[in-house]
Amino acid sequence: MKPDDILKFSLADFTYNDSDEVLSPPEDFETWIEDPRVQMAMSFFEQPLEEAPTPRTTIERGISGESRDMINLTSYNYLGLSTHPEVVEAAVEAVEEYGVGASGAAMLSGTFDQHIRFAEEIAEFKGRDDCMLYPSGYAGNLGAIQALLQRGDVLVIDDKCHRSVVDGAQLAGARLASFRHNDPESLDAMLQRYEDKRRLVVVEGVYSMDGDLADLPSLLEVCEHHEVPVYIDEAHSSLVFGEHGKGVAEHFGVSDRIGVDFGTLSKAFGGIGGFVCADEDIIRYMKCYASPFQFSCALPPPIVAAMRKSLEVATRDSSLRDKLWDNVEQFRTNLEALNLDLGESESQVIPIIVGSSGQQLMELALAAQQRGLYLQPIDFPAVEAHGRRFRISVSAQLTEEDIDEACNIIEDTIAKPLNSG
Repeated sequence: MKPDDILKFSLADFTYNDSDEVLSPPEDFETWIEDPRVQMAMSFFEQPLEEAPTPRTTIERGISGESRDMINLTSYNYLGLSTHPEVVEAAVEAVEEYGVGASGAAMLSGTFDQHIRFAEEIAEFKGRDDCMLYPSGYAGNLGAIQALLQRGDVLVIDDKCHRSVVDGAQLAGARLASFRHNDPESLDAMLQRYEDKRRLVVVEGVYSMDGDLADLPSLLEVCEHHEVPVYIDEAHSSLVFGEHGKGVAEHFGVSDRIGVDFGTLSKAFGGIGGFVCADEDIIRYMKCYASPFQFSCALPPPIVAAMRKSLEVATRDSSLRDKLWDNVEQFRTNLEALNLDLGESESQVIPIIVGSSGQQLMELALAAQQRGLYLQPIDFPAVEAHGRRFRISVSAQLTEEDIDEACNIIEDTIAKPLNSG
């Protein structure tokens, strides 16, 4: 690999390992990743936070190794529940009563009274018969899809769905088919193509890289015409959208038309884990055949106790959601004035789309960090090669002053260079 070619490559080019030894990476990968320019780009990742994931936090910068106070626009702590005093207190009390871990798989010795109560509370909150808990959001999608589908079935997904959905289909041995993002005609064609198969359609409430919503009214009409059930991933929309925070399905008033409602505990809930809500009979079936549920240690009881409190705090009134949406509006107003490409975002996830140059993306990220803004670059293949971007995660904890300062840094380090180019 010639030095002049280094920046023509990305992580997408090394997924196939052609090394003779299983435990040896590809030679070209080693050459590529050791290049100083690539090392600079990789230094943005796995930078340790030294405090809680709040809007003002301390980060050990991978670029310089120094610790620095930063404005944090990257964490998923949308409602600030990760550090809410009542949530923290619930976790501390549970640690003293239960210890730190479940010490067993849920089906054997890992289910505690906290798990049972929380599953019941989530099911009631979502208006569903039943709920099952997973040790992570990724495991939840993986396990639910694995249990629902089998070889010969077809999983039809929006082409911007999360990797965990794709991996679930592979684990199940099901055929994976995708339709163009939010395109009812493309979905209709795909369902017609596989009309002789058992099918399941998966969409997301909020798409995590773009911040736009699933067009549920239009997509559900197509699915119902074909009599195909819908599975919605509400990872970034539970506790955020809808009159009561139940998600995008509630936002559109279509909750009763959704077959399976998936969510995570690592976003607005402020913790870790995943959950799947559906009819009682299919939940009972999934528990018997979802490998990540059966063969993983259950969620630690202190986490479950904290998540129960998160649910209570987030739903006792709309104050946290209201504050979040006020902050989203302030951010959007400020950013639109800077002539930035914000895509089609309709949520607390706001992309700043840079374009096709990975080198420019990293240079802008470096400039922003040097000014004290923690705003991670999202590079290909995580997004399209022509859609490299930054992704802002707005939090209810941000103050007006935080937002104004962050937008001033964005103007100087990102907007001006992009607009001058």
